[in-house]
Amino acid sequence: MTAAPFVVIKDVAKRWNGQLGVEGISLDIPEGSFTALLGPSGCGKSTTLRLLAGLEHPDEGAIFIDGKDVTTSAASDRNLSMVFQSYALFPHLSVAENVVFGLKVRRVPKAERQQKLHRALEITGLLGYENRKLGELSGGQRQRVALARAIVAGQRLCLMDEPLSNLDAKLRNSVRKDIKKLQRDLGITVVYVTHDQTEAMSMADTVVLMKDGHIQQVGPPQDLYNKPNNTFVAEFVGAPPMALIEAAGLNGYEIGQTLGIRAENIEIVAKGKGRMTCTVSESEFLGSETLIGLEHDRATGLSVLKPGMAMMPEGQIVDIDFHNDSLHVFDGAGHRMTAQG
Repeated sequence: MTAAPFVVIKDVAKRWNGQLGVEGISLDIPEGSFTALLGPSGCGKSTTLRLLAGLEHPDEGAIFIDGKDVTTSAASDRNLSMVFQSYALFPHLSVAENVVFGLKVRRVPKAERQQKLHRALEITGLLGYENRKLGELSGGQRQRVALARAIVAGQRLCLMDEPLSNLDAKLRNSVRKDIKKLQRDLGITVVYVTHDQTEAMSMADTVVLMKDGHIQQVGPPQDLYNKPNNTFVAEFVGAPPMALIEAAGLNGYEIGQTLGIRAENIEIVAKGKGRMTCTVSESEFLGSETLIGLEHDRATGLSVLKPGMAMMPEGQIVDIDFHNDSLHVFDGAGHRMTAQG
């Protein structure tokens, strides 16, 4: 018998003055999992997190945490912790005081506070920083303080809202690994909001991709990459994104269909030997490979990856080829039909 999900969001909708926030959101989140809410700005991911946190209440639907209906419960009654983009720390307090602030408010005994503080600082690599003020810390260290505060709260559910947005690329990569390790080591359930697909794909067990207040696809990262539900998912997930080609003119496909293909499945072939003739629009050297952008009047996002340094002049005419089993077929409405033609 399968255990009931730890978090259940059922047919939830939220609107402001008739304007859509989210509509028909349903999610089952297992305990101990890492779920990323991914999508462009305004897609509803932060609204979904705020509804789960109790910072907003839904107009329709229900929310359950650990079997308890919390749809109308206050945030303080939901037994969860949160980590924000802005850190939400007190600048006049030391690292230790920030971390244990919530425990002091709840009148946790001092000995227990100190024990939890030591463990949280050890896990986040902040031992020795106890007496420092926030002004003496880097952005990455401040975010670790916020993580330590979430750890000492001891809750089984942790919500994270764009926690790495204020960090530079190198720090984001470092703290990303910290968060994933924390989640694994502590066995907590994390729901993580991000607009960065690299964060979502590298950290999450399950990715929830949203657009315009609706869920587009839910699944493991590899499913969103290899089996996109629709053309929005195909173009949003992946760097470079999946190229989309009008099927008209390609043997075996119907007018109105759209074909998707990844850059790694396209190759440049000898003149007259390919299925399409394209124009080189740009070349971008990425270190281990070169990304060559291509233009065609019936395609968007066409590109090909070549190993090493393989720059090609802009305007060069090239033929490309690909196998049918690498194609993704979408119908006239942009919905997935099949993995191959």
